[in-house]
Amino acid sequence: MIEVSACLPRGSVYLAGETVKSQITFSNTSQNPSDTDSLAWSSVQIICQCSVSESRVHLPKSQQLSTEEVSTTGCDTSFVPNKGERGLTVLSTKPRILFCDLKLSAGESKSFIYEDVIPVDSPPSYKGQAVKYSYKVTIGAQKFNQPTKLIRMPFRVMVLHGLNDISVYTEGEEVSPSNPFLKPQQSENSLLDIAMQVLSTVTARKAPHSYNITNAKGKVAKFILFKQAYKLGEDIVGVFNFTDGTIPCVQYSVTLQSEEQISEECRKKPGQGTAVTSYVKHQEMCLHTAKTHINIPIPLTATPCFITDIVCLRWRLHFEFVTSSDPISESERPTNMDDAASWRGPATINVETMVWDLPIKIYPTSPIHASCVTMLKSGSCVQI
Repeated sequence: MIEVSACLPRGSVYLAGETVKSQITFSNTSQNPSDTDSLAWSSVQIICQCSVSESRVHLPKSQQLSTEEVSTTGCDTSFVPNKGERGLTVLSTKPRILFCDLKLSAGESKSFIYEDVIPVDSPPSYKGQAVKYSYKVTIGAQKFNQPTKLIRMPFRVMVLHGLNDISVYTEGEEVSPSNPFLKPQQSENSLLDIAMQVLSTVTARKAPHSYNITNAKGKVAKFILFKQAYKLGEDIVGVFNFTDGTIPCVQYSVTLQSEEQISEECRKKPGQGTAVTSYVKHQEMCLHTAKTHINIPIPLTATPCFITDIVCLRWRLHFEFVTSSDPISESERPTNMDDAASWRGPATINVETMVWDLPIKIYPTSPIHASCVTMLKSGSCVQI
């Protein structure tokens, strides 16, 4: 019996354009010293499967879903990495042959390193209400005259647009005094280093954005957002100022939401709306409050903004304000700070609810950081 184990040493999250590195080990687990086992061949390939909800998404004929039939009888000598997978294969790298005719003695193991680059124009990993993109490193191996066995390692891909030509971000040659006794050092930034520099630039705090929240009767509050672009794992911090409001605000809530919109040519119904998913909600009673703030964390497991031929994902902050239709008097404050005062609110309040959506941008974060909280396993094992 030969056991095949594989792992992703760096973790299970990568940026599109990075190199995926996997260590694959083949071990003869037999306890009999005279037992020698062999494999005819083994190949590795990266695939990305796209599956959709048939009730919401209609793919053109050129992109119809294809399901590979699983062979139950006879011997299958072909390597089909998407065998048994549901959906359309939107990405398939060239298969890499690890070996041909591998023989292992009892207790012997042999390891191989597989490396391949994720194309920069790949879609990100995503699990939405109508569309799903999933990545796997698929390893195929076969014994002589036996069916092919597959081992799949799922991993996550994040996409940062603008990394198609990394030479734009490389540093130019600096004019500096040369030393003939020192060997010149050439510094080359990796794609991950460049991506982190780009993310730091686009998500840096700039001038704060101020919004006056009003309805037909007057001003409710002023909202200040310090920036509109965030990385996964960051906190969205904003400040409410009710001091200049003419309409009493009793309660407010802010919810981080994603909007999944299917492209027009792929919609099942012409009037199909946008699918909204809520993640984090902040709610607070604010009657007679002068200033307050929100702090909404962005989950590391969320998918940043992206667009493909099938779906577009956007992010927003959804505000709900509960305002009073009638003025609410405030209790008189004591002139002496040592004195106490109590205030009893009205038994009933005539209220109105107003909503507001504020678009924001969410970008990827460091894949090494995201690997610490991902739910995907970075290793798999199967016996052949």
